[in-house]
Amino acid sequence: MTSVSKGSSAVSTTEPAIEVRALCKSFGSNDVLKGIDFHVDQGEVVCVIGPSGSGKSTLLRCVNRLEEPTTGSVMVEGVDITDPETDLDKMRTRIGMVFQQFNLFPHLTVLGNLTLAQQRAKKRGKAEAIEVARRNLAKVGLAEKENAFPSQLSGGQQQRVAIARALSMDPDMMLFDEPTSALDPELVGDVLEVMKQLAREGMTMMVVTHEMGFAREVGDRVVFMDGGVVVEQGKPEDVLGNPQHERTRSFLSKVL
Repeated sequence: MTSVSKGSSAVSTTEPAIEVRALCKSFGSNDVLKGIDFHVDQGEVVCVIGPSGSGKSTLLRCVNRLEEPTTGSVMVEGVDITDPETDLDKMRTRIGMVFQQFNLFPHLTVLGNLTLAQQRAKKRGKAEAIEVARRNLAKVGLAEKENAFPSQLSGGQQQRVAIARALSMDPDMMLFDEPTSALDPELVGDVLEVMKQLAREGMTMMVVTHEMGFAREVGDRVVFMDGGVVVEQGKPEDVLGNPQHERTRSFLSKVL
């Protein structure tokens, strides 16, 4: 397996890109997150693993307030995005998000999908938006698909378009919520390769994933969650190769 080495564009700073403090999230009587303390440093790739229902996707969605935390705080580049005074729309332009489902507009071409948010949220002119979109389509290997509609693309191609759309907003960091879980196995590799390239370029990434090979190869740190808490975290070779907690060992025995 080829290791992924980080590019020099990773930022060195003491201010974490993401810092979650005492985060709790409840849906009615269901406590999904139970006092999470979590951080992602600038230029770091953190892979969050765990069984279904462990709270990992809810944690990710709280980071850009797609879910409203019940208590606790979420700091993004030093700004408390749980503060009612924070301009959430402005902050979200700095946080790229890629979901399990591709969420592309079916009535727009690939190019249209990539330029719409740029023009509305970033206030870019059409020509500049198209230039940025084409650059990012080339980055994900889909330059020739700019005039295609989502229905004409495979699932893997649609997910790469979704990544290119997020990159077109020039985010400081990327959040991935199990980006390959909806794909046929043979389509997973192309999406993971795009993510590996982002890691090589020093992009800050928080990745909820069930792809243990990706976590081992690309992650700077692996975080194992279960029951709404962080059970164990550390370097991939430690958490995946020599887990210290029995719950981690039990989970990995079923997925590795």
